[in-house]
Amino acid sequence: MLITGANGNLGQRLIRRLAADFLILAVVRSEHAKKSLMSAIADLPGVEVLIADYNDESTLADIAKNCTYAFHLVGIIKASRENTYDNAHQGPCRVLSSVAQQADLERIVYLSLLGSDINSTNACLASRGEAERILMEGAVPTVVMRIPMVLGENDYASRSLRKKSGLVFDFRSSSKEQPIYAGDVIEAMVQAMTITESGIIELAGPESLTRASLIRRAAGIAGKHAVVISLPLAMGMLIAKLLEWCLPVPPVTRDMLGILDHDDDIDATKAGTRLGIHLTSLDDTLRKVVSS
Repeated sequence: MLITGANGNLGQRLIRRLAADFLILAVVRSEHAKKSLMSAIADLPGVEVLIADYNDESTLADIAKNCTYAFHLVGIIKASRENTYDNAHQGPCRVLSSVAQQADLERIVYLSLLGSDINSTNACLASRGEAERILMEGAVPTVVMRIPMVLGENDYASRSLRKKSGLVFDFRSSSKEQPIYAGDVIEAMVQAMTITESGIIELAGPESLTRASLIRRAAGIAGKHAVVISLPLAMGMLIAKLLEWCLPVPPVTRDMLGILDHDDDIDATKAGTRLGIHLTSLDDTLRKVVSS
């Protein structure tokens, strides 16, 4: 079992879910990421953590030669001058598509974003759409799973949401969120291994609501109170543009704000039924991640 981008929250969860049944080759990009992942999964047998450049075909081909399945979790929502979207999305997918054929992989599961579209005006979503196309047009069946905001115990999004109480300023807080519990994403990916044809599955949590409502609901479950002040998105875009001009690695970009502003509102029951998973309710998800 090959897992790229294995050091993230979902990567670690996936390793824990599969370690009892598979030998796992977990691939990361740096020595720091390797040490961090090895520390997090030190109690698990049968997991080998390897360092590789996702755009290095020869190295990945050598790693993948004895693997049957691949989970590709590599991606960014904020590009910089040093790390472009092509370097993070299309490039690794071109390499993986080639490597998969050489290694006789049976299946690839690729984690993408709701809203990904080759024709999107958002550079990140367009890049994701192109990466999806590269894998699905390859010789190995690929299941693309498009997901929205993921909430899991002690991950970045949950920690950020937990901090939002009192007076909260947010750009266009009327935009719709449809957060999904991290554990549901993991079960969906595992079930996707059984799908034999390439295709796209759009998955989200069972409830869509405005970001202001989500912030207030999370605060209430945590025993706090939040008053959300909505700011014009144009203001955020202007700030992000200035940061992009001034800094090689800006803390926020216009593409990043565009993704966060994307309205997520899909029928989640269809994908849940197809994958045979029960989606965790929003209140149960929030109790797991903001009350811990």
